[in-house]
Amino acid sequence: MAQKESWEGKSYSFFQNRACEFFPCHKTERTEDFNCLFCYCPLYTLGRECGGNFRYLENGIKDCSNCLLPHRRESYGYITKRFGDIAAAMQRQEDTKE
Repeated sequence: MAQKESWEGKSYSFFQNRACEFFPCHKTERTEDFNCLFCYCPLYTLGRECGGNFRYLENGIKDCSNCLLPHRRESYGYITKRFGDIAAAMQRQEDTKE
């Protein structure tokens, strides 16, 4: 039997705002597992390396409307493990400004 992650089953890893006028903001058949915790996906800044289901529009905008990665109950661990990648991407952006 696989060992449970330390965050699994914890309140801080899952949140729903059913009162939100956009809930759920993406099409899903499992609204009971729709996680609003990462309403604005922190992985967006990783561009093509985010791991989600996205596409780029002709105008260069990243379209994540078909992506449920940040909204799945089980994605908390995946996203928090990527915080180092996000910090590195931000640092590279700062370095190019200098």
